[in-house]
Amino acid sequence: MSDTSEIVDIPEYLDFELVAGEQLAREPAFWLAHLLVTMGDLSADAEEYGVAPSAYEAMLDRLSDAEQPWPVIRVPFGGGHTALAVYANFEDENTVEFALRHPAWGRLGHLGQCGPESAGPGLSWAELTAIAASVPASASDTGGLVDQAQRLLLLLPMLGDPATPEEAWAVVARALSRCGIPEDVAPRFARELLRTDADDRRMEPFWTVTGDNPVPVCSSRYSPRQVPIALGITLNQAQALADALRGDGQPPCELGWS
Repeated sequence: MSDTSEIVDIPEYLDFELVAGEQLAREPAFWLAHLLVTMGDLSADAEEYGVAPSAYEAMLDRLSDAEQPWPVIRVPFGGGHTALAVYANFEDENTVEFALRHPAWGRLGHLGQCGPESAGPGLSWAELTAIAASVPASASDTGGLVDQAQRLLLLLPMLGDPATPEEAWAVVARALSRCGIPEDVAPRFARELLRTDADDRRMEPFWTVTGDNPVPVCSSRYSPRQVPIALGITLNQAQALADALRGDGQPPCELGWS
């Protein structure tokens, strides 16, 4: 699976060649690969999830190919912010990096990563759904995912929140179906993705606002968000980010996860 996508310029990744990966999101094989790479079992049988094994294997090869530019998938949301999922592929290591950025910051705000040295969680349920629902009017012109289901599933691996509602599995199942996973498979897959095993550290942390920074921090020692996102940005910038993470001023999500 070769890539002829546009080059993406992200200053914080100047040492690496990035290409827009949003076209990959058109394929059900991408969503199965993305979610199993970041949250599940790579040995899973693709046919059990309604995806052709050949398409799944081809997608895995592309997403882990160290000889091609790294795919980056963007989720623009309120206030000019963008969430990123970057498939960082080195010769001896593959990692999916999740981050937030704003052109005025001059730095990335790290959410976490999935790979040999995983880190997270990076988002509460309220933040995840607010970002998914907050599609700027200019998103289709500037690049990035505009479908709310795709936006939710892309960032789902960063979820870690004991306050995630019981009905969240139904929200995720609807998103999976909308992204091409068969309707008879989606509920089971959604429950797998939202499992709450006792040893699953994604569901342990608490999110609180402390001190003078309005951006919530995470109690997990594994999370980059033990400190406020993009520590060092101005108070006004932090307030704008906090507002965006709450979805302030955004219309209700059409899929019903708000």
